[in-house]
Amino acid sequence: MGSDSDWELVRKAVEILNKFEVTCEVRVISAHRTPEIAAEYATTAEERGLQVVIAAAGGAAHLGGVLAAHTVLPVVGIPVKGGALNGLDSLYATLQMPAGIPVATVTLGSAGPVNAALLAVQILGGADPELRQRFHAYKEELKDKVHTGNARVNAEL
Repeated sequence: MGSDSDWELVRKAVEILNKFEVTCEVRVISAHRTPEIAAEYATTAEERGLQVVIAAAGGAAHLGGVLAAHTVLPVVGIPVKGGALNGLDSLYATLQMPAGIPVATVTLGSAGPVNAALLAVQILGGADPELRQRFHAYKEELKDKVHTGNARVNAEL
C-alpha cells in the first residue's frame, strides 16, 4: 500500500486471502516517496515466490503502475477513495495505464480490496485445483446468502 493510512482498507484483502489460505506479504511502499524501494520490491517479487501483486494507493495512485513496470507478474490495483477528488484521481491513475504495462483495476471503496483479493485467488486458482475448488465453494456461499436474503425478505411480505 502507498501509505499506512491505507491499512484499514487493505486489511480486507488480507482477510480474504487468509480465508483462502493464500499467504501474502504486506508492505508500505510509496511510488513517489520511496520509488527505489518500489522498483526493488517489484523486481525481486518473482524470485521471492510471489505470483500476483496487489497495490493500493490513493491520490496520484502510481504504485500499481510502478510495480507493473518492474515485474512480469500480474498486478491488481486498488484505487483508494479520499482526497479532494474523492478517489477519482486514484481510479484514473490506476486504470489509465499505457499499452504493455497492464494493471487490473478494481472498484473504489470497501469492495475494492475484497475484489482485488478474489481476483488474485482466481488467477492463482488457474494453476491450483485445490484453490479453484475453494473458490467454487465461496461462490456457493454467495448463492446461499442471496437465497437466505430472499427468504427473509419474502417472509416479511
